[in-house]
Amino acid sequence: MLPGSADHVALVDRARALASTGQRRLLGLTGPPGAGKSTLAQTIADALGEVAVVVPMDGFHLAEAELERLGRRERKGAVDTFDAGGFLALVRRLAAADEPVVYAPAFHRELEEPVAGSIPVPPTVPLVVVEGNYVLHDDGPWAQVRGMLAACWYIDLDDDERLERLVARHQRFGRDAASARAHALGSDQRNAELIAATRDRADLVVDANKVVRRAVVAGHEQQSVDREQEPR
Repeated sequence: MLPGSADHVALVDRARALASTGQRRLLGLTGPPGAGKSTLAQTIADALGEVAVVVPMDGFHLAEAELERLGRRERKGAVDTFDAGGFLALVRRLAAADEPVVYAPAFHRELEEPVAGSIPVPPTVPLVVVEGNYVLHDDGPWAQVRGMLAACWYIDLDDDERLERLVARHQRFGRDAASARAHALGSDQRNAELIAATRDRADLVVDANKVVRRAVVAGHEQQSVDREQEPR
């Protein structure tokens, strides 16, 4: 999502309208790994300033030691490698906005671990952008999240571009080229297929392909912008 594009401006305007109601609103962003959810979420937060804050679902990754204990470490990122109940509880607190501050966890890629208490959300912030792979998942505790969102957008991107981003991301964080591609085409792709099944539950499907094509035609070496910001 390129700042300044017509698509970007329209989406920011939609988010601004949610923030201007005078009440707490939660905006969900979802889509498969590498589609650009976190980039769009941060773009919205940067544009809106102090009236918006981003809370990523990734803060609810199970710890590495627990994934090892459960035998799920190689599938990290799958739906059962998150604390779904904890995420739901946080979303409820964010929707209620009746505490002096709610602290959300964040995921630190350099540690490969979630870190509690990283993101303060005071009740005076009207818009919380909740982004993650399983925001629209309809099984178990996840199914209750959708009802607390004022709106939810699904970020859609061509698989070739998305897989290229994922491979590059895995290499940045230590995998060799073969391992990065295997992970992107294996565990990541299985997750993407599960997430794609939730597309029809979204209020809006954001066609990220248009933005990528426009960047190429305009000569922006920034298909760039998305990659540097590590879209998830």
